[in-house]
Amino acid sequence: MATRQHRHTSKPKLEVVPRSTLPVHLTDAKGNVVYSRILLSLPGKEYDSLLPHLEFVELRLKQSLHESPDGLEYGYFLNFGLTSLVIVTNDGRSVEVGIVGREGFVGTPIAAGLNRTPYGAVVQANGNGFRIKAEVLEVILSSTPNLRLRLNQYAQIQGMQVAQLAACNRLHEIDQRLARWLLMCQDRIGSDLLPMTHEFFAEMLGTGRPSVSLAAAVLQRAGFIQYARGAVKITNRKGLEDAACECYGVIRQLDDNPNISPNLLR
Repeated sequence: MATRQHRHTSKPKLEVVPRSTLPVHLTDAKGNVVYSRILLSLPGKEYDSLLPHLEFVELRLKQSLHESPDGLEYGYFLNFGLTSLVIVTNDGRSVEVGIVGREGFVGTPIAAGLNRTPYGAVVQANGNGFRIKAEVLEVILSSTPNLRLRLNQYAQIQGMQVAQLAACNRLHEIDQRLARWLLMCQDRIGSDLLPMTHEFFAEMLGTGRPSVSLAAAVLQRAGFIQYARGAVKITNRKGLEDAACECYGVIRQLDDNPNISPNLLR
């Protein structure tokens, strides 16, 4: 049984739950602690309707979350870790078009009654979360207006993020894009240490490894990051923000906009 503090379950109207009133502890039916920002934002009655259908899962590096050839089988509320939304071309090249952490949800088309997406979803940092069958979520959304609102808001944020990143990948220099990408990852992982390689950077940014290595060297010489094999540590966030292109600020404003996504990130 879930444990929660100061939850109000009697109001049928949509509610915006301030962070200061969010429960310190919320668990699934098996006692796994919930850290998903969307799940934590729900009033108790709606969370209770989801509870029997939430399955706790470990998320491993390089795991695909859009695994079914027949369409989206599950949606995922992330607790920890990082998932990249990627476009893969016929010749095997790929580029990242979105990042999802514990602020978000993998499988946003489900909220609109769709079971297809042009994006792959690949775990890029180990973590865990809760999955729910797509057909079950579609049914539950008809009686959970707050959840439906949160998922629709997040889908809008994600769409705007994809558009901004498309412009960024086309118009900005690789060192600016790398700084922006590191900041976005840190926001979602919540750690200064990012377990990532130059090969991974190149794949996500849609460029060659030599270009990424040069960009990382520029940021390291400036004292903004430290790179060791398989990991990057952010040592000067303010400097990294100054080095990033304007796209990071735009995406940060989307995350902070109370009319779109109240208190879902940070």
